[in-house]
Amino acid sequence: MELLLNRIARKETYTIGRLYVDGVRFCDTLEDTDRGLDQSMSLPVLRAKKRRGITAIPTGRYKVTLNVKSPKFSQKKAYDFCGGYLPRLINVPAYDGVLIHIGNYPKDTEGCILVGKNTKVGAVLESTTTFKALYEKLKSTKEDIYITIK
Repeated sequence: MELLLNRIARKETYTIGRLYVDGVRFCDTLEDTDRGLDQSMSLPVLRAKKRRGITAIPTGRYKVTLNVKSPKFSQKKAYDFCGGYLPRLINVPAYDGVLIHIGNYPKDTEGCILVGKNTKVGAVLESTTTFKALYEKLKSTKEDIYITIK
């Protein structure tokens, strides 16, 4: 399964994108500020440009797994349905624990990808419903899952 996150609005404090699943538009996304990081950059360069908790992950292609339980989110009632096993991007340089999860505002991202509908400036709404639908789609595939971020 191929996910594509196409960043369409790079603002000072957040980034809005569109998420496609196997070429079909699925939802909008919200991330932290895009500081121009790319997966091909060296670790020293990435670390120098990154601002912890407020920087979108580097553009590139990453494998996604549903096999790692999040210690943080497994404690939250909103994730009871998945037991805290959230979509996790693997081997993101200079980052640890990059997830796709529920949230509405830049303060909710901390380097992760939020899903929902961008019907309010600087936010995604209907995030819980959107996340559950995405999770079910990801969970039902027998293929490896990859996400490309542009």
